[in-house]
Amino acid sequence: MPYNNLIARGELGGLIPVERSREIIQGAIGKSMVLRLGRRLRNMPTQTRTLPVMSVLPVAYFVSGDTGLKQTTEVNWEGVTLTAEEVAVIVPIPQAALDDAAFPIWDEIQPSLEAAAGKAIDAAVLFGTNKPASWPTALVTAAVAAGNNRAMGGVGTDLYDDVMGPGGVIGLVEADGFMATGHVAHVSMRAQLRGLRDTAGQPVFLRSMQADARYELDGEPVEFAINGAMDAATALMISGDWDKLVYAWRQDISYMVADQGVIQDAAGSIVYNLFQQDMVALRMVLRLAVQLPNPATALNTNAASRYPFAVLQPAP
Repeated sequence: MPYNNLIARGELGGLIPVERSREIIQGAIGKSMVLRLGRRLRNMPTQTRTLPVMSVLPVAYFVSGDTGLKQTTEVNWEGVTLTAEEVAVIVPIPQAALDDAAFPIWDEIQPSLEAAAGKAIDAAVLFGTNKPASWPTALVTAAVAAGNNRAMGGVGTDLYDDVMGPGGVIGLVEADGFMATGHVAHVSMRAQLRGLRDTAGQPVFLRSMQADARYELDGEPVEFAINGAMDAATALMISGDWDKLVYAWRQDISYMVADQGVIQDAAGSIVYNLFQQDMVALRMVLRLAVQLPNPATALNTNAASRYPFAVLQPAP
């Protein structure tokens, strides 16, 4: 007997209004630091897209005398591929619980789904957690490989030096020919920055004990990770040129509601049989592509030691 029948999205798609789909996708952007700081490209009509990235810069020369020979130069580009990957989750609920609820269940679930999508995207891009193979090397991993990392509290330094001073994370980004446009930090860094004082003992980030602190470093905003994506044991703060991190939507968040079919585990065992167990399942799917080109700059033409991000790591 068949156990895999289900109601297709085309048959029940009308149960999920279009307005909610748009609202959820905005929520996912709001919950994800990567999507909030990165640069959004136009939506992708297909699964993949190639971006040309300049890998060799042109060189100009002075001409010797009125009849001197003009020299040639080389300019190269390499292709970087954006590949859309799926982020998805299924929420099963007993039909009886859905019927007895005194409030709209799907609306209550929405914030959790937003946070889950944002955390999955951020953890994959920043730390490589469950990262699709087609997405770029984890940002923290690539920054460390390029030598753009600094441990907090080195000999004779304080947090100000670690971030703002020579050899600090902002300086490491600048040394490679990029400008830091923003910072992502573990929430514990909020207290570290809030406690910074100048030579007169006055707080750097607080105008008064009652006023909200504006967390900016070198004039650029600091985003604190409250979705759990930041791994404080690996990186306390990530600074860099977020315009270089690009993403594009292949498919906005879509929903399917089903009350027939089964949910299986990776071994193929049936976990829930929706029809036999009187259950309803809501499935969320989005398709997103992320890429992080590393274009050549005038200050560093070596791709191995050049990267548009730097990482502040915990003290060893």
